[in-house]
Order: sequence, then structure tokens, then C-alpha cells
Amino acid sequence: MSDQNRYWFPTRSYGWGWGLPDVWQGWVVYGAFVVLVAAAAVRFPPSSDHDAFTVAFLALVALLVVICCIKGEPPRWRWGGK
Repeated sequence: MSDQNRYWFPTRSYGWGWGLPDVWQGWVVYGAFVVLVAAAAVRFPPSSDHDAFTVAFLALVALLVVICCIKGEPPRWRWGGK
């Protein structure tokens, strides 16, 4: 597979979803997600502004899932080697 068509996020061996990234771009996405969640926790402290933090966190998770759908292998239920 050429580098241009290579998936950033391979599917998991068991279950549904994506595993750890195969390329550096995927690691950058995961790193940005962690940094943005930390920034949301600073901006909206969960102990005092729980609702705003929850909305921000869910928006970031939705964005991560969209990126994984676009740049990852099509997810399907997998049973390992079967």
C-alpha cells in the first residue's frame, strides 16, 4: 500500500473500533486530543463547571471519532484471527 493510501488507524484485532495508530499523523491526532482535553479541564474545571466540561469533552470525542472514521480502516466486528 502506498503511503498516501495508508490508514492512520487500523482496526482492532478483537471487537469493534480502532487500535493504536500506525503512522505519526495518528499519534499527532491522539496527542492533540489529550492536550485539548487537558485545556478543556483547565478552562472548565470539572469540579465547578461540570456541564461545560462534559459538553466540551463529548465534542472532542465526537471529533476524534470523525477523524478515525475518515482516516482509519472501516470498522467492523472482529474475532481475532478468524
